[in-house]
Amino acid sequence: MLNHDHLHVAAAQLDCRLGDIDANLARHRPLIDAARTSGCELLVFPELSLTGYGLGPGVLEVAMHASDPRLTELAQACGGMRTLVGFVEEASPGECYNAMAVLHDGAVQAVHRKLNLPSYGGLEEGKWFTPGRQLTTFNVRGGWTASTLICADLWNPALVHAALLGRPEVLCAPINSASGIVSQAFSNEHNWTTNLQFYAMTYGTPMIMANRLGMEHGSHFWGGSRILGPRGETLSAAGDDEALLQARLSRRAIAEARFELPTHRDADTPLIRQLLDKELTKNA
Repeated sequence: MLNHDHLHVAAAQLDCRLGDIDANLARHRPLIDAARTSGCELLVFPELSLTGYGLGPGVLEVAMHASDPRLTELAQACGGMRTLVGFVEEASPGECYNAMAVLHDGAVQAVHRKLNLPSYGGLEEGKWFTPGRQLTTFNVRGGWTASTLICADLWNPALVHAALLGRPEVLCAPINSASGIVSQAFSNEHNWTTNLQFYAMTYGTPMIMANRLGMEHGSHFWGGSRILGPRGETLSAAGDDEALLQARLSRRAIAEARFELPTHRDADTPLIRQLLDKELTKNA
């Protein structure tokens, strides 16, 4: 397989209309067209970008199967560009997941189901969604694979470590982050930047973080989407307006960062498994 040194990536920052899939699809299409026209190969939308966040019991009203024609139609607009969009997946009657669909060439290539459902502060996802049980990695082009985690997945260090053990070249981070939703003392705006920079630098892995904008049920979604390089450096960042962030990632830069700080090489997974088993036995 031919390995390409560069990958053109983007993050779409947009507002969403709560519970209105048709309106949100209309917001997605011009951003997809713009990214595709500019030569983008991987585009990330925010968590639940097709539905809005605070759905509550309305989750059932917007749930769709991964084979839904609306996703297929959106995938056709993506062409050869891999595009991640957030939706509520109905796997079986009443079994709903906070999910990201990976769209490509008219089809859903993969689906990631959110693993860590927060139920603290103003967050109640554990009441409405079923937690996922699998990590998700997909091919982008020669020499480039990507993994995705959704929002609170990235606040469980073990999940991030597990996702990056497979050595994806990129980690996608679609989120729905509102000011003060954890607590007034916990600054999402500051702490998300710290979180992403730490993981990018520690694992030598670029991050594509896509957050949303706007007001919903009194919550202010602050934007701040960003693309980070493999040393934690900011390659592109948004403010609080709708934006299509773009950056050019370098496979060589990833190789150099991982060679200098060999976190993947020295992870020692057998030792970690042994230590975890001991702790589980001790606490059983």
